[in-house]
Amino acid sequence: MGIGQRWESFQASKTTLFWSCAACVVATMIVGFSWGGWVTGGTADKQSATAATSARAELAATECVTRFMGGTEMTAQLAALKASDSWKRDDLIDKAGWTTPPGVDKPVQGAATLCTQRLLEAKAAGVSG
Repeated sequence: MGIGQRWESFQASKTTLFWSCAACVVATMIVGFSWGGWVTGGTADKQSATAATSARAELAATECVTRFMGGTEMTAQLAALKASDSWKRDDLIDKAGWTTPPGVDKPVQGAATLCTQRLLEAKAAGVSG
């Protein structure tokens, strides 16, 4: 009897069908979570919280640069920022209020670092006010 004939005459039992379906479900889940980009609800919550925090910092840093560059003493402040120690720069930006949006009591976390980097990059590129 050939393989084609065996295939046509094959009748799977309920047990065989059940375990075949179970194996397909497990294989689908393994492929989905490993390579398909599936994540659990907890992971999705963490990713969305991280993305939201990052987006707030990006927005506040962009506003910080805009407000800083539009200031009356921008050149002097930029020189003072560049002359300060690297670990003090975030505090200088935060204390000046550049990373505190209107209506908010405290600076946005992570915005000072981004703002400082952008301001120093702008200074290195020769941007002036």
